[in-house]
Amino acid sequence: MDANSVQARCTEILDEVAAAVIADRTTLETILVGILSDGHILLEDVPGTGKTLTARSFADAVGLSVSRVQFTPDLLPADITGSHIFNESTGTFEFQAGPVFANVVVADEINRAPPKTQAALLEAMAERQVTVDGESHALPEPFVVIATQNPVDANGTFELPAAQMDRFMLKTSLGYPDRAGELELLSRRAGRASGEPTVNQCCTREEIARLREAPETVRVAEKLRGYLVDLVRATRSDPRVETGVSPRGIQRLFEVVRGRAAVEGRSYVTPDDVKVMAPPTLAHRLVLTPDARIEAISPTEIIEDVLSTVAVPQLTA
Repeated sequence: MDANSVQARCTEILDEVAAAVIADRTTLETILVGILSDGHILLEDVPGTGKTLTARSFADAVGLSVSRVQFTPDLLPADITGSHIFNESTGTFEFQAGPVFANVVVADEINRAPPKTQAALLEAMAERQVTVDGESHALPEPFVVIATQNPVDANGTFELPAAQMDRFMLKTSLGYPDRAGELELLSRRAGRASGEPTVNQCCTREEIARLREAPETVRVAEKLRGYLVDLVRATRSDPRVETGVSPRGIQRLFEVVRGRAAVEGRSYVTPDDVKVMAPPTLAHRLVLTPDARIEAISPTEIIEDVLSTVAVPQLTA
């Protein structure tokens, strides 16, 4: 696909999702960038903002298989990965795949499950496989986890470990809709007899595969690559940060800026791509110092400060 074709198809997907989900267009674009960049996405927000609906809507729009897992404190690893079941007719144990064997896994309220279950999901996210009773099983391609979670100070939640947070390519939030959006929600409620908005499939599996290949052809100038490195290294020297962005984080930033350029219909990355994608890509990877946490400093605030202090390269035409 050329750049214009990619942009047109992405616009169609975003229009279809936006017809069902009341959310900021920029947030929806960020989620689509994550899907095209072959990454996992974490949606954090208060209950009732449409996180689960958004995740399912994207899966329906791009025509991929989807499964939903409701994370609870008593959820076991086998409830996600599957297990071996005894077949009486053959006298053998056969593997029965769990809900993780889907193209898009909606992990609902992910931070309500215990660490042992999180570890099972971490293997799936990191290695695109699961291990059950010593036997490894490959997951389908593509494989994307779109997880939702309530804020970590909500009742009954566990804080996700830094290693798992680092596996999410992007973390974003939907936020509250604007006044027009909430009026639209009331209109939908008043017309409940007509049914909930549905999301139609916008592309075939072959088309989504080509869309996911498009960012690989996007150019990133050498000066911009240096800019990415400087941004990440600046997070490690900030006195408010205990652990800065990892080398994996800079690779993910490189991938998502190319993904945004592709969604915008360009074959090259601009500094604006970096400024837009840096906060959702880098902020959740920071581990703040105890003093910074006491002062309620936001990781996003630190990334914004870094963006304002690191010099932006001047690119020639």
